Amino acid sequence: MPEPFDTRYDMTEAIAPAGGGGGGGGGAVDPAASGPRGLKDRPRRLTLPWRKEPGRRLGGPAAPTGRGLWSDAWHDLRRNPVFIVSALIILFLVVIAIWPQLIASGNPYHGDLARAQDGPAPGHPFGYDLQGRDVYTRTVYGARASITVGICATLGAALLGSALGGLAGYFGGWWDALLSRIADVFFGIPILLGGLVFLSVVTSGSVWPVVGFIVLLGWPQISRIARGSVVTVKEHDYVQAARALGASSRRTLLRHIAPNAVAPVIVVATIALGTYISLEATLSFLGVGLKPPTVSWGIDISSAATQIRNAPHMLLWPAGALSITVLAFIMLGDAVRDALDPKLR
Repeated sequence: MPEPFDTRYDMTEAIAPAGGGGGGGGGAVDPAASGPRGLKDRPRRLTLPWRKEPGRRLGGPAAPTGRGLWSDAWHDLRRNPVFIVSALIILFLVVIAIWPQLIASGNPYHGDLARAQDGPAPGHPFGYDLQGRDVYTRTVYGARASITVGICATLGAALLGSALGGLAGYFGGWWDALLSRIADVFFGIPILLGGLVFLSVVTSGSVWPVVGFIVLLGWPQISRIARGSVVTVKEHDYVQAARALGASSRRTLLRHIAPNAVAPVIVVATIALGTYISLEATLSFLGVGLKPPTVSWGIDISSAATQIRNAPHMLLWPAGALSITVLAFIMLGDAVRDALDPKLR
């Protein structure tokens, strides 16, 4: 491609001075009048300003940066204060759920009936409960059960719902119709009524029956989101090109459709995680979720509800921890949704 300017010629000034020799104004320029040509008078190449910008064509517009959906989303999330605050809160909750001994050195099961319902004291900033147990220690240890139920239930519902919904959206036909009817049946079950019926026959008070129940009633919502996303993505040109080149259904789903259809599932699952934590606390409050000796915010709230006038601190701290946790996950889901939704850019 030729240069826009011919730089082989001297671009220095070559105009004779006014009133110069040579016999007349406006005549030919005498080469000897300009003196000898030194190093500074040699022809110089012009510096083209657009050549200094990487990724830009000669004389054309700036080339695209090449960032994809996930790079743009991460770029936006790092500058979103809502995401930063919620992520720091969630990180702190996860750390104390794994290692509660970092900030609470007491025993959540040890009680002193002589201190029952006492208020805050040195070394016990949250006071004592009905059995003389340290409310601060139980609030810290209660994060483990709630975070475990929330994360495990969300992962289970997301994996099951994404697999079933993705297959239904990709293959369609009778498989899609069958899955839709099954999902409608589960949508018709009130979640609290289903929890009362399902968990009332379970004698174990551990987290796994609660996780199984939430996954059982939580996958239809995510399956519908996954199905709609797959139906939209599979009509794109790159998916049609992969099919035309002979790619198998498995490769098309895993390599071309799933990475581009998973964003709505992540958004819904992140928001649902906070909902699942509040659902576990509600079921434990009703006496059908987690059961003693498991330490749970819902159990502590249930035992403190009858003493709210005499000892409000027993209810305030576990309820506050539960509210902050649920709010942090909902804020995180909103921030992720804003970053992954191209309509909001």
